[in-house]
Amino acid sequence: MINDVITPEFDENGRPLRRIRSFVRRQGRLTKGQQLALDQYWPEMGVEFQPEPLDLTQLFGRDAPVVLEIGFGMGASLVTMAQNNPQQNFLGIEVHAPGVGACLGSAKEAGVENLRVMCHDAVEVLEKMIPDNSLRMVQLFFPDPWHKARHNKRRIVQVPFAELVMRKLKLGGVFHMATDWEAYAEHMLEVMSSIDGYRNQSETQDYVPRPETRPLTKFEQRGQRLGHGVWDLMFERMK
Repeated sequence: MINDVITPEFDENGRPLRRIRSFVRRQGRLTKGQQLALDQYWPEMGVEFQPEPLDLTQLFGRDAPVVLEIGFGMGASLVTMAQNNPQQNFLGIEVHAPGVGACLGSAKEAGVENLRVMCHDAVEVLEKMIPDNSLRMVQLFFPDPWHKARHNKRRIVQVPFAELVMRKLKLGGVFHMATDWEAYAEHMLEVMSSIDGYRNQSETQDYVPRPETRPLTKFEQRGQRLGHGVWDLMFERMK
């Protein structure tokens, strides 16, 4: 695995360009199990970044609906979804190597074969590698809320990002978001509702109940016990 999640960019004078990132690169230490999973299973399930479109049918060895998850953490829910939906293909993107290693190990243990993973900036992957009109669903669960006002610009859900996602979805494809920060949920709703071409799947034009397709994580279960809310948003590409 090439451990470089950001491709450097430079201006005409050779100075590095600074882009606003929605994540901070944490250099977490890999456990022995995570490192072993990376060494053994990355060649089989890992996808290196390349600045050219992927052939998704070739990548998975079959033609099936593709679900893309951005920021899968340690991969528990992603592996569960792939295991529960063998008729679909799943591509997960995560910038933190320990999570990638954990996901690979869990997928192998579960016998999952319809999952591929990447360790790179998701925005760059969407821009360079994912063909337009190719995805059945894009999932973004519990992204960093950047709750301080001066950091709100770092939130990944902004109009340009949502428009980028829409281009990658097939007609009828869905962008599914979830957050446990109400202010971020309101921000997501405002952004998504402002874009022509999306339809809110909520009957009340705000949030939807957690669909069964999104597994309940330990993190979320703990939050429920503490009385924390979770907000799901599902927007369908209409044109």
